[in-house]
Amino acid sequence: MRHYEIVFIVHPDQSEQVGAMVERYKNMVTQGGGQVHRFEDWGRRQLAYPIQKIHKAHYVLMNVECTSEVLAEIENAFRFNDAVLRHLTIQMKGPVTEMSPMMREEKRAPREDLIMRDGDSTEPVSA
Repeated sequence: MRHYEIVFIVHPDQSEQVGAMVERYKNMVTQGGGQVHRFEDWGRRQLAYPIQKIHKAHYVLMNVECTSEVLAEIENAFRFNDAVLRHLTIQMKGPVTEMSPMMREEKRAPREDLIMRDGDSTEPVSA
């Protein structure tokens, strides 16, 4: 079995059904003898460019280990699901289980841009 990273974006009006969609895809993998190594729901995010006049979408990332037949079944499900706007599948060399950079960025405390005043090295002041 091979390892794959799958990212797909869902129409924002269908965000409530993302959980059911993900469960269906996870079941496809596990029933095919594979396993899901990582699942991340990135939530609604701004798109880099509009897709079908939509500016925001719901992002989901999955790292799975499955056969090529199961992968073809998942990609076929993506194609016939109108709620999935785009999907991308990449073959990986091994399982990836650590948190993605997108999730690490969200876990960090929000950082304000701070500027030091001239001669005042102890008290940062926001710009």
